[in-house]
Amino acid sequence: MLIEHRGRRPAIATSAYIASTAVISGDVSIGEGARILHGAVLSAEDGAIEIGANTIVMEHAVVRGRAGRNVLVGAAVMVGPHTHINGATVADGAFIATGAALFPGSVVGAGAEVRINAVVQVNSVVAAAEVVPIGWVAVGNPAQLFSPDRHEEIWAIQRTLDFVGTVYGVDGSTSMTELMSGQSDFYGAHHDDRELPH
Repeated sequence: MLIEHRGRRPAIATSAYIASTAVISGDVSIGEGARILHGAVLSAEDGAIEIGANTIVMEHAVVRGRAGRNVLVGAAVMVGPHTHINGATVADGAFIATGAALFPGSVVGAGAEVRINAVVQVNSVVAAAEVVPIGWVAVGNPAQLFSPDRHEEIWAIQRTLDFVGTVYGVDGSTSMTELMSGQSDFYGAHHDDRELPH
């Protein structure tokens, strides 16, 4: 399904394939030979998404562009099923495995691997050809790698990376009621979406 969102329409190369159950919404550019498989959602909320040539976005992956945090996924990248790429940059030839999560402002270098259920935290940078092991957390710039049971060490770095400001554009004193009210208003823009012919 192709959707015009916030007045922007997807641009899809003629040799790309978009599955009938995928959703491509807003300012999304999909390169030659790219494949977007069933159930994948590419949603340019108020930041663009660019998918490079011969990149594969597998089933049920979510790719989201944000204000000030466009998504750039380079050429020849594998984006695994159930992966979440949110306001992040992924360089050419990277492998983002099943269930991985890349948070806003994160960068994954060329040829790097983010393995099954691994996390790259906000504003963290994984170097080219580096491997984030299965279930581990990459945090900081340059990223340090931690097993998930090392929460205190992860948090010691993560708390300096401005998660709330980066993800929601507010400061840490904002209540959940205020935050969700703002998010509800923001996502209300989908009321004006228009489905496009495929």
